[in-house]
Amino acid sequence: MSGHNKWASIKHKKAATDSKRGKVFTKIIREIVVSAKESGGNPENNARLRKAMNDAREANMPQDNIKKAIQRGTGEIPGVMYEEITYEGYGPAGVALIIETTTDNKNRTSADIRKMFTKHSGNMGESGCVGWMFSRKGYISINKTASDEDTVMTLALESGADDFSVEDEVYEIYTKPEDLETVKNALSSKNIEISTSEISMFPQTYVKLTGTDAEHMIKLMDELEEYDDVKNVFSNFDISKEDMEKFSV
Repeated sequence: MSGHNKWASIKHKKAATDSKRGKVFTKIIREIVVSAKESGGNPENNARLRKAMNDAREANMPQDNIKKAIQRGTGEIPGVMYEEITYEGYGPAGVALIIETTTDNKNRTSADIRKMFTKHSGNMGESGCVGWMFSRKGYISINKTASDEDTVMTLALESGADDFSVEDEVYEIYTKPEDLETVKNALSSKNIEISTSEISMFPQTYVKLTGTDAEHMIKLMDELEEYDDVKNVFSNFDISKEDMEKFSV
């Protein structure tokens, strides 16, 4: 899982800066609108909405913004509506990419993402061209300072986690998507602070990148994740920590 870990670490460090630019708010609002439209505006019966609302609170989004986004999703008040579209393609050296978007104009989004691929030595592919390489899993990370390894591992596995590992300064827990909330709640009930909790796509194999290919890949990831319509980007690149820090901005 090394590629995911290194990129996730850098991405989370950038979160504070992104929030100041309003990008985090924009993406969370879209997620709230879509999840409320999909399964209703009651977070008790809508796990996806519940997580989006938690993300909003962690980003210090005003409660009124959250309420209006839910009402837009349920149709109680008018506003721009969004649809979810997933794109697949190849980055430098044949690296696989899955890009989940939330857009109000799929023609614009498709054209913009295609340009990003071309600009950074990649190309957009057909639907399904790389999806078979990935598995969807729940992912939780916890800083080692939060608790001891035995306690975290035992709680995680007894509450339904599929796997547990230690990477650098964090404990990592992998679950089935439907078990993520259960495992997360079990950890939270013991006052163990969770750093990251998400449903993510994990590749079966990784492609090692160095030099120019690594630089193009990191710039492509940066540009995709900066784009307002992009919700998530998953890939199977493996770049050394040194190159990751060298080429990231």
